[in-house]
Amino acid sequence: MLVREDLNVPLKDGQVADATRIKAAVPTLKDLQARGAYVIVMSHLGRPKGVDQSLSLRPVAQELGRALWTEVKFAYDCVGPQAQSGVSRLQPGSVLLLENVRFHPEDEANDPAFAQQLASLGEIFCLDAFASSHRVHASVVGVAQYLPAYAGRLMEAELNALHAALDYPKKPLIAVIGGAKVSTKIGLLNNLATRVDALIIGGAMANTFLKAQGHNTGNSLIDDTAIEAANQIWKTMGQRLVLPVDLVATQQTMSGQPLRVFPATNVEAGWIAVDIGPQSVNLFAQHLQGAGTIVWNGPLGITEVPEFSAGTKAVGEAIAGSGAYTLVGGGDTAAAVDALGLAGRFSFVSTGGGATLEYLEGKELPGVAVLKEA
Repeated sequence: MLVREDLNVPLKDGQVADATRIKAAVPTLKDLQARGAYVIVMSHLGRPKGVDQSLSLRPVAQELGRALWTEVKFAYDCVGPQAQSGVSRLQPGSVLLLENVRFHPEDEANDPAFAQQLASLGEIFCLDAFASSHRVHASVVGVAQYLPAYAGRLMEAELNALHAALDYPKKPLIAVIGGAKVSTKIGLLNNLATRVDALIIGGAMANTFLKAQGHNTGNSLIDDTAIEAANQIWKTMGQRLVLPVDLVATQQTMSGQPLRVFPATNVEAGWIAVDIGPQSVNLFAQHLQGAGTIVWNGPLGITEVPEFSAGTKAVGEAIAGSGAYTLVGGGDTAAAVDALGLAGRFSFVSTGGGATLEYLEGKELPGVAVLKEA
């Protein structure tokens, strides 16, 4: 069984620094082990230009072994003699991790010959890498041209969660969207504008909406390329668009600086909005009461600095305690959930990053499309 997982995890000093995606792969791999499959796992790590030993999956194999409570064997290439030799030594229920597929540029090029080489290692293809399902790569979609293809447990769970939140939501459906730039989320905002009962905007992107309305935003981060887009979304949504009413600001975006709270409509020159204020927290919490479904994507302040994370934590608490079906999407949001002690309190936390964002934009993901065809 050839399994594509997304084990693209951060490394520090040659060790896995965050095993979230490794743990997410465990249910599928344990299931296959229990069925006596010969489990051959492939993944990418980072963005190497050719072979780069600092982006080898070897430390990931060790961490995956700990998560599975078994030895995970490692092949020093994902195709060719080394991969074939590793596969030939497998026993029923054993696991082999292939080296980083992106050491071969043919993966990202979706080269048919490379896809065929990968496919030759197995008899059935299991696509479990939801976080890579928006990529037209050989290891994601190419292999499915040569082997019977099926969704893994993680892929299934991610799609079911997104369907429940966006396609068949319990009403009212409320979206909480943060992050820095409007321009990177225009597709998301436009798609949600037609679906949600309320759209709550926080984070630096709120500054762009406030600037678009002619308000003073001080020295806050503004996405000048998206002023017109922000105005258009405002016109589409009217009262369903909810913006902060007060903002926490500082003169330098680092720890230990003096903070002031300004009305959102008038941040003084020289001050930078870094979090939503207490009145905004209360306003957002009121809108979240009685929600049937809540989709949350993007932190509401600079959560890497503890003093600027209070608004995100408070709204996260309100989302977690709302009684609604709650979907958290996006890598930064998932990281904030963990860092702020909110883990385990939501209906589903997506591992998807860019794939989740594209699904929320209403795009069909190539990896999902290829499974439908299969």
